[in-house]
Amino acid sequence: MLEQDVVIVGGGLAGCRAALEIKRLAPDTKVAIVAKTHPIRSHSVAAQGGIAASLKNVDAEDSWEAHAFDTVKGSDYLADQDAVEILTKEAPEVIIELEHLGVLFSRLPDGKIAQRAFGGHSHNRTCYAADKTGHAILHELVNNLRRNKVEIYDEWYVMKLIYEEGEAKGLVMYEIATGRIEIVRAKAVMVATGGYGRVYNTTSNDYASTGDGLAMAAIAGIPLEDMEFVQFHPTGLYPVGVLISEAVRGEGAYLINSEGRRFMEDYAPSRMELAPRDITSRAITLEIRAGRGVNADGSAGGPYVYLDLRHMGREKIMSRIPFCWEEAHRLVGIDAVEQPMPVRPTVHYCMGGIPVNTDGRVRKNANELTEGFFAAGECACVSVHGGNRLGSNSLLECVVYGRRTGRSIAEYVQGRSLPEIDEAVYKTEAQTRIDQLLNQQGTVRINTLRQAFQDCMTSHCGVFRSESFMAEGLEQVQNLKAQYGQIFLDDKQPQWNTEVIEALELQSIMAVGELILTSAIQRQESRGSHAREDFPSRDDEQFLRHTLASFDGEQIKVEYMPVVINRFEPKERKY
Repeated sequence: MLEQDVVIVGGGLAGCRAALEIKRLAPDTKVAIVAKTHPIRSHSVAAQGGIAASLKNVDAEDSWEAHAFDTVKGSDYLADQDAVEILTKEAPEVIIELEHLGVLFSRLPDGKIAQRAFGGHSHNRTCYAADKTGHAILHELVNNLRRNKVEIYDEWYVMKLIYEEGEAKGLVMYEIATGRIEIVRAKAVMVATGGYGRVYNTTSNDYASTGDGLAMAAIAGIPLEDMEFVQFHPTGLYPVGVLISEAVRGEGAYLINSEGRRFMEDYAPSRMELAPRDITSRAITLEIRAGRGVNADGSAGGPYVYLDLRHMGREKIMSRIPFCWEEAHRLVGIDAVEQPMPVRPTVHYCMGGIPVNTDGRVRKNANELTEGFFAAGECACVSVHGGNRLGSNSLLECVVYGRRTGRSIAEYVQGRSLPEIDEAVYKTEAQTRIDQLLNQQGTVRINTLRQAFQDCMTSHCGVFRSESFMAEGLEQVQNLKAQYGQIFLDDKQPQWNTEVIEALELQSIMAVGELILTSAIQRQESRGSHAREDFPSRDDEQFLRHTLASFDGEQIKVEYMPVVINRFEPKERKY
């Protein structure tokens, strides 16, 4: 059996930042990161637009209080305001720390870190590295892992969280290269596995974003918080779904319909293209529904709208947002200097996740904490985003709460002994599961079942929702889950068997999807990204509270938890 003081699942920003903080505070602590890709391939590298902080380099009137208010308002008042205060107060400090670690931020002429406008923010506070900000930050953090002697298990898939009697004790891990199964026990386990975009059929997320950490926690009996809040990014490049960063609109691009109108004046006249993402996504969807979308020949009635950069000029496009130009050129053959880009909403981010307190400790329920179990980043829900995340707050959450969770773990493991685990039981169970997948004589291809599930989630739990349609979707989802036992694998070899990983990921996708739909049906209001056509108004009296959805045998149990409101009273959200 392998042994570590701390084992972190996930090699993205939150996991890496936590590992570095543990080693900074307690250098002798044995820390390992387990990731199904190499850490440098984590989805954090795809974050383009920037990271928010009230540095005041561009706008002297900015403040952490203004950043906090924008975040709470953007969340449709569902964010926990104590967590938002920590996020926004610590933001300037973590940016300077990142700079000292070697992150190459874009600069103003006077040498200070540049800051740009972003949707929902009332000040220009988004720091950036052109349009490759996540890439710039993650590379420096990973470079620092080796120097700090953090052990990296890359290309290992975590099959199970070992969670007994309210305590996380370790992990069951599968080495992709060899098919070897190992048990690792640890004084503390942290999950930082990112999001679940692949639950849907069109997403900005990479193929690894299958919700493994969320599913692992849910299957162990942990409730998941606010899973109904799925962010659709307004500008997914049509038809491929990859992200065209909000930085493009922050630099001045327009959204136009088939009539050539900047239609955002009808939906958010004060903010236009820089309205929050939920509002902008709904606006685009409504324009397409109304027949003002665009077809390939430029005629009306098509499935997308245009993101128009042409007035910005070649020099600005190539210096500020070169990667977005490159993506459009490479994937759909559009030269954005000369032609508008076709865009429509694409699944982008999960506001919900594993419930944690502000120290990253995972909650057992609304009133109790687990032992030895921590989480941070997109897979966690400390609830700084509530019903809708503002752009450039996600990288910030990863760094602030990655660091904070690392501090909490460094203190927690001092004087704590390694837990007792029956290694043989977990190893046998895992091997049996792998053997069963390799040997089962099914009739259903993994890809066919996964595609059907993703299509169901996309059509029944999208930008707009209704009870009858979601209930129909939930029934379909449960029927598709029942077919999991009928999948078959062509590859029967234990080594480098990517079909085994796809089969395990499919189980994660299905668990997460069912929790999203069930939570969404229960929330009978419209708030943030959760837009109910049968309940179009926000209902603070009934639903100003967090959802906690958990597996209770074969059923899903939904409970609720209060929202922390200690600074900003909820009011109508207008832009």
